[in-house]
Amino acid sequence: MAENGLRIVEGRALTPQQKKDLLNRLARVEGQLRGVQKLIALAAEPSDCDAVAQQMAAARKALDRSFVQLLAATMTAQTADAADLNQAKERAAHLAALLEKFA
Repeated sequence: MAENGLRIVEGRALTPQQKKDLLNRLARVEGQLRGVQKLIALAAEPSDCDAVAQQMAAARKALDRSFVQLLAATMTAQTADAADLNQAKERAAHLAALLEKFA
């Protein structure tokens, strides 16, 4: 079980450690977003918006890093257990399509 109470399922998508690392990173992003919400709620002066923008940019960057971590872990896990070179190439092509679509 992860620290955030989610049950980590065994499977081939990601290793338990990769899942734990990714869930921990996302929990930090979630904390950043809660902080942004508080900053917005407390904003009283125009200069407060600068701090909000800075924290939003940091949260966005952290989420982007989580996305890269997910794809890197997926590449490792899904190509490592490929039956042959063709299957590895198919999986790599699928991951490249994900990058094209979402990055």
